[in-house]
Amino acid sequence: MITPIALIAFNRPEQTARVLDAIAAAKPEKLFFFADGPRPDRPDDIPKCEAVRALVDRIDWDCNVKTHFSDRNLGCKYGPLAGIDWVFENTEEAILLEDDCLPHPSFFIFCEELLERYRHDERVMMISGYNFFGRIPESSQSYYLSYLGSTWGWATWRRAWRLNDPELSRWPDIVSAKLIENLFPDPVHTKFWHFIFERILDGRMTDAWDYQWQLACWFNSGFRLFPETSLVSNIGFGNDATHTFGDNPFDNRVQGIEFPLKHPPLMARCFDLDCEITETFCRLEGFRNPPPPPPGLFKRVHAALRNKLAVH
Repeated sequence: MITPIALIAFNRPEQTARVLDAIAAAKPEKLFFFADGPRPDRPDDIPKCEAVRALVDRIDWDCNVKTHFSDRNLGCKYGPLAGIDWVFENTEEAILLEDDCLPHPSFFIFCEELLERYRHDERVMMISGYNFFGRIPESSQSYYLSYLGSTWGWATWRRAWRLNDPELSRWPDIVSAKLIENLFPDPVHTKFWHFIFERILDGRMTDAWDYQWQLACWFNSGFRLFPETSLVSNIGFGNDATHTFGDNPFDNRVQGIEFPLKHPPLMARCFDLDCEITETFCRLEGFRNPPPPPPGLFKRVHAALRNKLAVH
């Protein structure tokens, strides 16, 4: 594989090893390996972080390996940011995986093809490998233009990442322009997204970096390419997770994707898809009554998407 792959890791050697094995099967010519440092108040991090870093010795294919092992703990926000910044200081485009994102083999081909196709198209800022619903039934295309693609396995270009705004410095302009209201006109959806970003701004959510990247895409009218079927499984749910405690509320099955890719006929946002995703988030967070997802939610979402996307 010609496209560089970046692995962002911390203190989970077992999960990291599984992801690295998946990368090894793709045999990239260049691999970036970033690992955050141990937390100062957690001595048990030290052997775990050392075990993660030792995995570099398992790279046995012909590969230009670059490592960046932090000597201090940067945390859940600034660790990934430092790693991604470092990657794009050294390459124009890359496929990015954190240590809990296990990809299907077709994920790498999907990303590489679309990185090339949209390399100079500034309307596209990111390629996502995760589908919250598992798959979009009876889809007529391989991916959709969305504003809500996940960073659970993704790819982008330096030209896009340079527009990131991790401290939300543009928030006053975004509020003044009613950007969120225009993108998500349902009042509950608007309220939900304002709630997310206001939690970051007032310090209640200190460990997020991906929401800020999402907002940077919105601010720059940048699409995220959303696959018809999930190409990545999140294996980070559990007691040792930072954000993903318990079970994954989304469909976590990996099904791969068929080639050749069927490209969208028009460069237009799939508004219905974004609304379905946001509605799911709203129910999970209690912004709709009843607060928990109602029985059969995903089945109904699948049916709704099948009907709505059939016309696109």
